[in-house]
Amino acid sequence: MTRTGAPANRDRPALIEGGNGNPHAASDGDGSGRALRPGWTTGSCATAATKAAFTALATGTFPDPVTITLPGGREVAFALAFHRFEPDGRAVAAVVKDAGDDPDVTHGAVVVSSVARGVEGAGVRFAAGAGVGTVTRAGLPIPPGEPAINPVPRAMMRTAIAEVASAFAVPPDADIEISILDGERLAESTLNGRLGIVGGLSVLGTTGIVVPYSCAAWIHSIHRGVDVARAAGLGHIAGSTGSTSEAAVRALYGFDDMALIDMGDFVGGLLKYLKTHPVPRLTIAGGPAKITKLAQGRLDLHSKRGEADLGALAAVAVEAGSSAALATRITGANTVLEAFGHAAAEGIALADAIAESARATAEATLAGLPIAIEVVVFDRTGSLIGRAPFRSGG
Repeated sequence: MTRTGAPANRDRPALIEGGNGNPHAASDGDGSGRALRPGWTTGSCATAATKAAFTALATGTFPDPVTITLPGGREVAFALAFHRFEPDGRAVAAVVKDAGDDPDVTHGAVVVSSVARGVEGAGVRFAAGAGVGTVTRAGLPIPPGEPAINPVPRAMMRTAIAEVASAFAVPPDADIEISILDGERLAESTLNGRLGIVGGLSVLGTTGIVVPYSCAAWIHSIHRGVDVARAAGLGHIAGSTGSTSEAAVRALYGFDDMALIDMGDFVGGLLKYLKTHPVPRLTIAGGPAKITKLAQGRLDLHSKRGEADLGALAAVAVEAGSSAALATRITGANTVLEAFGHAAAEGIALADAIAESARATAEATLAGLPIAIEVVVFDRTGSLIGRAPFRSGG
């Protein structure tokens, strides 16, 4: 069993591993020679706070630490940041989120559960408190009008309520309001607004555990962005590698937010999701370096996965009509952007050729599906410098 959380006066919650050593550490390091420390989802924190509060309603005492069972069956204990009874009879408990070594915007956030006894037979009902968003668009796992508390965290909280109800012979009915202190401000650093989640953060989690640098929240946002676009009936979306390419493709097509997917380096995450959640037309937008990596067969465009192969880029330039001297300059360039500049100076349409190869990589990933693909390349000013348009009939 693992204990996490912190008393209210600690800035960074501590993860205290149980047993011998650290059996729960992530296997990959961060370059420092040490294993990365996993953390806990907002859903796990909300569940722990909820179980503590409902236990207090049943027994008059808040358990601290409070133990919950994760979806995979592992038991984890959380320390409470604070707890209290309200004059109206509600019990309130809070847990500080520890995201481990993951660069999670919600690391250190205080997740609060305010629980009241429910109407007998009504079961468990959920409400969004301050800092937790409300769903306003179709296509998300939770329907419009509901608090942005995802299905797995809801199931975890229902299970926790049922466990306490069974242990202390009380009805398993509860009204749960989840809040996240400063959540509305923190949500400005997420894609919630684009997904139609207003007023705060989402309560997320499928396993209860945050794997460091898995970028699960980003991948989740990509998937939900596709879901929202499909639910709105959009036939054309654009995945962009960054803010410049997103602004440029927005201007190119007059897209609104709902059609724009901030995929970052995770073009593979977008393409793989489209296999089972297709849209008719996809535009992939990015800068020279990212699109070159896609052209060279990479679906994860992050620099840690390696740089673009300038020798292979030079070979593409030769196929496009480059001289041997230009190919040598491209091979010896410091950056992909510099290589593109050399090609442009000699009138070689290298960006178009790279866009075509990138389109081929994407088409191979989605082979057999009725999804037309276009790739557009923008420079740092947002100017269009290369394009592989939709094929005829796409």
